[in-house]
Amino acid sequence: MSIHEGKNLPRPTPETQPFWDAAREHRLLIQQCADCNTHQFYPRSYCTNCGSGNLDWVEADGRATIVSYSVIDRPVSKAYSDPNSAILALVKLTEGPQMMTNIVDCDPADIAIGDPVTVVFEDWTDEISIVKFKRQEG
Repeated sequence: MSIHEGKNLPRPTPETQPFWDAAREHRLLIQQCADCNTHQFYPRSYCTNCGSGNLDWVEADGRATIVSYSVIDRPVSKAYSDPNSAILALVKLTEGPQMMTNIVDCDPADIAIGDPVTVVFEDWTDEISIVKFKRQEG
């Protein structure tokens, strides 16, 4: 049995497909408005700052800071009982947008708001890789 069996897989849409394609290649893409230069996440068909539909996909540097987090002591199902899913976090990317994620490879007692984290990818299927973060070393 796969450790990801029974999990809800993301369903890419036309707006999110470039994000998921890049994640499969272990690259973190976010959108940037070509008119006002605002970065945004989650993917949309328009800029949330100026309303422009002139959006580009750019590779994020993969660094972020923990804004908030919660430790999940009781998983919703056996499929999510992996300790690497136990820390749900809101992180702020260096480029500005915030995203929900998991913090992995870390004891929950060792993290704090403001900690620097770096992106990692967890391959769930041949088509879907999930963006997660781990504490930044050094």
